[in-house]
Amino acid sequence: MTPLILSRCTGARIDRAERCLPALLQAMALYGIDTKPRQAMFLANIGHETGGLKWLSEIWGPTPAQRRYERDFAKPWPRSVAESKLPEFAVNRLAYTLGNTAAGDGEFFKGHAMLQTTGRYNHAITRDRLRARFPHMDIPDFELEPDKLAEPQWAALAAGEYVAMKDANSIADAGDFDGYCDLINKGRKTIALGDTNGYADRAILFAAGMAALP
Repeated sequence: MTPLILSRCTGARIDRAERCLPALLQAMALYGIDTKPRQAMFLANIGHETGGLKWLSEIWGPTPAQRRYERDFAKPWPRSVAESKLPEFAVNRLAYTLGNTAAGDGEFFKGHAMLQTTGRYNHAITRDRLRARFPHMDIPDFELEPDKLAEPQWAALAAGEYVAMKDANSIADAGDFDGYCDLINKGRKTIALGDTNGYADRAILFAAGMAALP
């Protein structure tokens, strides 16, 4: 793969493609993202999530959506997953799911990496999964230093690990682009078609990738 091909697959400016190419080549090799459909789907979603490899760290507003990352200490905090689904815990439901228990966790653990790893829990689980898979690598503690996930090597490996965790390669092998986008954006495959946030942009990048990849 060349920087030009990566640029077409992700919508990235050529200098950003050059910067991220080594990390993405490493991640794709390590995670078996090694066929045209697998690479095109993976890179299309990365291109969308990062704005063409521009943002490996989420821009913090905070927006109304980002405010939901933060725990509201004035409202009740659920004690279990089942309890979190009750209406009275709606304000804190996302913060609870993300594991954001302390003041400031929302911003500290905002989205990082090429598929937007978000929340204290997901930063920690990404650290643990990468350390278990690659014991020979000096994997940073992303719970202590979440900004490390914005460095290209770790950003790409985190994206590859998420693909492995969701078994997204098998969805790519089935040619199910909609299902692949669902896994990336929603964490699960949905019945509706095209309901992923930014689906049209992802689809454009996927078509460009399929045309550009050998």
